[in-house]
Amino acid sequence: MPELSPESSSELSAEHDALLQFLFQAPIGLVQSTLDGMITMANPMAAQLLMPLVPDGNLSNLFDVLQNVAPQLGSLVEAFEGASGIVCDGLRFKVGTPKQPQTISLRLIKLPDASMMVSLSDVTVEVTYEALQLASQLRQAARTDSLTALPNREVVLDRLTYLMGRIPHTDESKFAVLFVNCDRFKGINDTYGHAVGDDLLRLMAGRLNGTLRAQDVVDSGHINSLTAARLGGDEFVVLLEGICSAEDAQSVGQRLVDLLGRPYFIGKHRVYATISMGIILCSQAEGDANELLQNASIAMHEAKRLGGGRSQIFESEMKARAARRGSIEAELRVALSNNELFVVYQPLVSLADGRCVGAEALVRWLHPERGVVSPIEFIDIAEETGLINPLGEFVLNQACQQFVTWQRTLADNAPRKMSVNLSRAQLVAPDLAARVQLALSASGMNAGQLQLEVTESLAAQDGQVQLRLHELKSLGLTLALDDFGTGYSSLSSLQQLPLDVIKIDRSFVSQLESSAHHKVLVEATILVARSLGMSTVAEGIETIGQAEVLTQVKCDIGQGYLYSKPLTAVDATRWLEKHVADRSVV
Repeated sequence: MPELSPESSSELSAEHDALLQFLFQAPIGLVQSTLDGMITMANPMAAQLLMPLVPDGNLSNLFDVLQNVAPQLGSLVEAFEGASGIVCDGLRFKVGTPKQPQTISLRLIKLPDASMMVSLSDVTVEVTYEALQLASQLRQAARTDSLTALPNREVVLDRLTYLMGRIPHTDESKFAVLFVNCDRFKGINDTYGHAVGDDLLRLMAGRLNGTLRAQDVVDSGHINSLTAARLGGDEFVVLLEGICSAEDAQSVGQRLVDLLGRPYFIGKHRVYATISMGIILCSQAEGDANELLQNASIAMHEAKRLGGGRSQIFESEMKARAARRGSIEAELRVALSNNELFVVYQPLVSLADGRCVGAEALVRWLHPERGVVSPIEFIDIAEETGLINPLGEFVLNQACQQFVTWQRTLADNAPRKMSVNLSRAQLVAPDLAARVQLALSASGMNAGQLQLEVTESLAAQDGQVQLRLHELKSLGLTLALDDFGTGYSSLSSLQQLPLDVIKIDRSFVSQLESSAHHKVLVEATILVARSLGMSTVAEGIETIGQAEVLTQVKCDIGQGYLYSKPLTAVDATRWLEKHVADRSVV
């Protein structure tokens, strides 16, 4: 090797000194070691970062220094098969004290000359920033509904708390809360499955987000800010800030009712889902944000009680009614478990010859303090809360058992049919036919002796109900359309339903003696029913004159106080025995 000139040697020495100076002043720790970890060089920053790990100050072996924080390092080097390359990169460990922790990032490179170069960086600031970012993301996720990506209940409560704190309100700071609920969401889940139900909620959220723009919502343009959120389940809330009047709030509400009530196309399904909406204004605010939401929910339930597909502004009287309904619900749950419910029976009489041809089973509640409670007070509540299913099943089983008892004890003088009402909740249950079959089997009653009644408004409008009717019909029982004339059916639509009996509503029967118009309507109904092979029953007969008119127009069966009020099983048995005896004397 040729000797270097003094000038060249001096230049190399200067470069070496500059390199050493750079390494020793570098803002990162640099360590050179053998493959077994013996340190051959460490700059001051490396010593500063590693010293907290060795109280005795011994920095002779890198693996020993890092034993407690990176014990895998030696194994990684030993397992690395290449002659050179990156053994690990970004391995992190902590040094320092709990009050002043430091996070160090380590990068280890194997060199061709059987040595290693390690770089150490203080990444405490970076880690802290990452932690703050993650915490922010978690907070945001905790305030966002995962299904619809709308804000959630926490956001609504925070915003309401802020808005309520600005009372008294100027026009700009007024607000309204719109509480939205899908009318038949459970039925949609039961019919199409939960995946379709989830898609429906997402589409509803999309319509809310796409519609709630200040310039599009009300013509007056007074709304300053809008927030749509999902509380959970099928419940949404819309906050309208800067709303100036109840009329504006109702205008927005009606527009949303119409929009959300349009059909949804989900896969191969065309899904209909009307909504009920409760509206509460800032001037009606009481208590805290939770109470305000509760009152909006009460108004929503009032809209639902009135038939759904509409909005309703909160009124203070609703709260009292809701409390009363809540009390009845709680007491009704106790009544179901304490056997406080019982069944009464109202006879069905042939208008041609006066024979008792059947009985309708009706539920009653014997309250331990208030005596007999009218079904008007609790049937709607049972329907809303889901209690109607066990209640309806109780009535069906009791009625079937009582019918078989009459067949056994009264023989030929027993009623030929037992009629039982079905509610909407029962009619949308997928296992309804199976439950009816179970009641028949348990009692030993023949299916042909059971008649199930469904109200006209349910049968006419709901395809799911019509499917259940066909399933029930296949059991061999008979089906009656109750309250005919008060719902949505037309005489021509009757043939589309698997019906055997039309029950003419009492509102028509009560005017037969005074209104020729009602007499013509009843007679037309009877003629059309007969042409379709159906029989007819007139409800609510109270006078001999009404019975005579119905006989003249050839109605088949009568029911009402003229013959008997609803009776307990014991009293109904006595009535049946006396009725047979009276007819035999005649």
